[in-house]
Amino acid sequence: MSAMTTPRAAHRRQAVATQAVLSKVPQVTAVFWVVKILTTGMGETTSDYLARTLGPIPAVGSAGLLLLAALFAQARARRYVPAVYWAAVVMVSVFGTMAADVAHVALGVPYAASTVAFAVALALVFLLWHRLEGTLAVETVAGGRREVLYWCAVMATFALGTAVGDLTAATLGWGYLPSGLLFAALIALPALAHRFSGLSPVLTFWWAYVLTRPLGACFADWAGVSRDRGGLDLGTGPVSLVLAVIIVLAVAWLSATELRARRALG
Repeated sequence: MSAMTTPRAAHRRQAVATQAVLSKVPQVTAVFWVVKILTTGMGETTSDYLARTLGPIPAVGSAGLLLLAALFAQARARRYVPAVYWAAVVMVSVFGTMAADVAHVALGVPYAASTVAFAVALALVFLLWHRLEGTLAVETVAGGRREVLYWCAVMATFALGTAVGDLTAATLGWGYLPSGLLFAALIALPALAHRFSGLSPVLTFWWAYVLTRPLGACFADWAGVSRDRGGLDLGTGPVSLVLAVIIVLAVAWLSATELRARRALG
């Protein structure tokens, strides 16, 4: 039996390795989720810091240009490059936060309304993606139309997560720390649902992906905002800087790991 299954197992491993080489997004591991949460926290505090330092309009304009540059670099890449990919995620986080905040502050849209609007937008992206490509699995993202749809979905998840986090922390008055603890508990549900009920891994991935945004943002806000707002009053600038340093170190480690893996594949 072992001799019969070994070639099949080897073929599966080779298929996974080949898919990893072709994919333009990282494999979903524990490190992926940690870095993703760090980027959401950095996006939240960096957005707030830039809006106060530069003013809302220059901040949005600058973030928009940097986002376009980051997405252009990601589109030009022929494979997954950790530094390029995570730079794009960081800028999506910053700009996505600004999009939700501008809708609330400048246009007066309630967070409850923007939550519904961004949820509908995300659902439409998923519907179009699945209709055109037949799958929402991220490991199949290797460029072209599928990559465009992937980044549209990522942008929508950041905007939705921002609105949800601000809805619980500000509109409902639960505060940043309690909201962060709530989302920390909720983000465990997709893994449990997949493990014990056999729920689709694609569904549980995107479920968790949306929740990383309010989870990271609430804890980052709690660290940065003033004590009268329920925070530690460390400042959004220092919190952003610390998170940026941690992200750079993590991405450097991911880059070294990716390089070793590709050398091993020949």
